[in-house]
Amino acid sequence: MKTIRIGTRDSELALWQANTVKNQLENLGYATQLVPVKSEGDLVLDKPLYEMGITGIFTKTLDVAMLSGNVDIAVHSMKDVPTQLPNGIVQTAVLERASSEDILVINEAVDFDKPSTIATGSLRRKAQWLNRYPNHTVVDLRGNVNTRLQKLKDNNWEGAIFAKAGLQRINLLPKKIIDLNWMLPAPSQGAMVIVALQNDAFSVEATAKLNHSASEICTHIEREFLRTLEGGCTAPIGAFAEIIKDEILFKGCLFSLDGKTKLELEKTISKNDYLHFGNECASQLLKNGGQELMLKIKEQINN
Repeated sequence: MKTIRIGTRDSELALWQANTVKNQLENLGYATQLVPVKSEGDLVLDKPLYEMGITGIFTKTLDVAMLSGNVDIAVHSMKDVPTQLPNGIVQTAVLERASSEDILVINEAVDFDKPSTIATGSLRRKAQWLNRYPNHTVVDLRGNVNTRLQKLKDNNWEGAIFAKAGLQRINLLPKKIIDLNWMLPAPSQGAMVIVALQNDAFSVEATAKLNHSASEICTHIEREFLRTLEGGCTAPIGAFAEIIKDEILFKGCLFSLDGKTKLELEKTISKNDYLHFGNECASQLLKNGGQELMLKIKEQINN
């Protein structure tokens, strides 16, 4: 039986995710080996992500390693993965999703009525924050989880926004946090995905055994919503789907870059009809002002 080589970024969080998959595969009797790879997204820390042509910045290096035959599978935070996978690479499993929530990590108690400085590298978080707190300043924050936590300590910002799941996974969740349950997460936030080469039947079959059906359905809807809205452009988009009994509740939003314009939607559908649901929700949002807003966002980002 062949050893499945697991490609991963070498940040603490990425290694935690890869080791989780490694352990689960070994519990099923497979032999595995970790192959850490540095990504461009980890190396270039002085540019906002959207200036680097964000699509696939954290996954590109692993895609190349897989297509070159150096690794068999890769494990990613699903929200980092482009909605269009490279030719020859397929999604084989979505692991059971952790918390999808965003949180604010703070240095001291914060009075949000006063002008404050909040740090995030995400257009989505920035737009939602400015929509709620237009008198605040949002500064760019890049780097892996550990680097960003250190930058928060080193600066006099009131707080920085993180995905709760990432901090929980590597036991770095600070005591001083505020749950941002009003903020819609990035599509598939909190989920981990495994990808493999389409023609590698052994790895595809092995990793498919780790798939969590409910997490796969919900992330499918969210990513379809994202793909239909974006059309290859980075924009402040939030999406969250959850299965409640036999129904799926979906919430989606699109903001202008400055947070002043907010388009949102909430819909419920039968669980059996989920396949094109994300696309339908995005099409509805595009008809109700989303198309004009996306054109404006593309112009601003490209200028």
